[in-house]
Amino acid sequence: MLEAALARFIRHGSLLLRLPDGRELRLGPGGPPAAGMHIRTRRALVRLLIDPALAFGELYMDGEIEPIGGSLHDLMGVLQLNQAAGPEPGLGRLAALLRRGLRRLAQLNPAGRSRRNVAHHYDLDGRLYSLFLDEDRQYSCAYFPTGKETLEEAQRAKKRHIAAKLRLDRPGLEVLDIGSGWGGMAITLAREWGARVVGITLSTEQLEHARRRAEAEGLSDRVRFELMDYRAWDRPVDRIVSVGMVEHVGINHLPAYFRMIRQSLREDGVALVHGIGRSDGPGATNPWLAKYIFPGGYSPALSEVLPAVERSGLWVTDIEIWRLHYARTLAEWRARFNAHREDIRALYDERFCRMFELYLTGCEWAFRVGGHMVWQLQLARRVDTLPLTRDYMYEEERRALRVEA
Repeated sequence: MLEAALARFIRHGSLLLRLPDGRELRLGPGGPPAAGMHIRTRRALVRLLIDPALAFGELYMDGEIEPIGGSLHDLMGVLQLNQAAGPEPGLGRLAALLRRGLRRLAQLNPAGRSRRNVAHHYDLDGRLYSLFLDEDRQYSCAYFPTGKETLEEAQRAKKRHIAAKLRLDRPGLEVLDIGSGWGGMAITLAREWGARVVGITLSTEQLEHARRRAEAEGLSDRVRFELMDYRAWDRPVDRIVSVGMVEHVGINHLPAYFRMIRQSLREDGVALVHGIGRSDGPGATNPWLAKYIFPGGYSPALSEVLPAVERSGLWVTDIEIWRLHYARTLAEWRARFNAHREDIRALYDERFCRMFELYLTGCEWAFRVGGHMVWQLQLARRVDTLPLTRDYMYEEERRALRVEA
C-alpha cells in the first residue's frame, strides 16, 4: 500500500526507496532532483502510510528513516517538491483535512498557553543559538539586497530596512518592540537611530540575555526589556515594531493583536509588522513542526491578516513581499549548525540534533518550493502620517549605510 501511495506521490524527480527487507524500488519519472530513503522497520511503513506528515519527522529523529545516496537536504527537496505539487500520500490527505478543520482549536493561544509555547523553543540553552545565528542573534529572515551578502551583512540590512520603514525622523521617539528576542533590534534602534525602546518578550532566557546586552553597551537608560504578553501593554507609543512574532499569535487572535497595535499607537504613530506568510492561501501548520518546534504556531496568509487589519481601523501604508530571502537565511543557519553539530550534541543529544536538522532543512525547502514567503506591513492610524511615495525609505537606508561606513 505504501509503495502504491508513494508511486502516485513522486511525480517529479526520482526517489530510491529501500524497504526493511532490503528490497529497493525506484519511484518517479527520473532525473533531478534525486534522493534515496531507507525505511528500516515495518512499524515505520505503517506509520508513514497512516500519517506521513507527522511520522516522517519522528521516524527520522528515532533513526528508523535514513537518507541514502545523498543528504537529508536532498531527500527533503524531493519530498517537499512533490508535496507542493499534490496531496500527501496514503491516508495523509485525510489527516491533513482533519487538521485543517481543527486548526482554530490548535491555535488557541491565551496568555498562559502562549508563555508555555514560547518556553518550548526560545528557552533552550542560549549556547545553542550562539552556535548557528549571527552575533546579534537575529532569529528571523535576513535581507539580501544583492544576494551576495554574508549572514551578518544581511541581518544588518534587515534591521536597517525596518528602521527606515518606521521613519524615525526625530530623536527620542518611543518604540515598542513586540517579541524582542535577544534584544538586537531594540538595541540597534536605540544606538543607531536615537530611539527610546521597550522590548517585550515571553522568554525568560531571551529577557536575561537582552538585559545583559543593553547594560554592557551602556544603553540601559534608552532600552529596557520586560517579560510581558502583548495583550498586557496599556499605553501609547510613537512607533511599534514586531518581527517574527505574528506567527505565534494564532488566527483566532489576529483581530486582538492588530487592535492592540492601533490602540497603542499615538495619533501620528507608525508600526511595522514582519511575518512569515503563505502565497497559496490559508493552510495548517505541519503537525511535526507544531509538536516539536513551534507549538501553537501558524504562518498566516495575507488573506487572513488583512481582514483583521481592516477591522482594527489601521491604514496599510505599505506592503512588501520577500521571496527566497528566508531560504537563504535558513541555508546559512543550517550550514553553521552542521559545522557545530558535535558541540550541539554535547549540549543535548543525537535525537535533538536530528530534530533541529530536520526543522532547518524542511523550513528552507518550504521557502524554496512550498509557497512560503515573508511579508512586511507598514501601518498607521492616519492616512497623512507618511510621505506619499516610498522614496524616504530608500533615502533613510542610504543615509544609515553612510553612517555605518
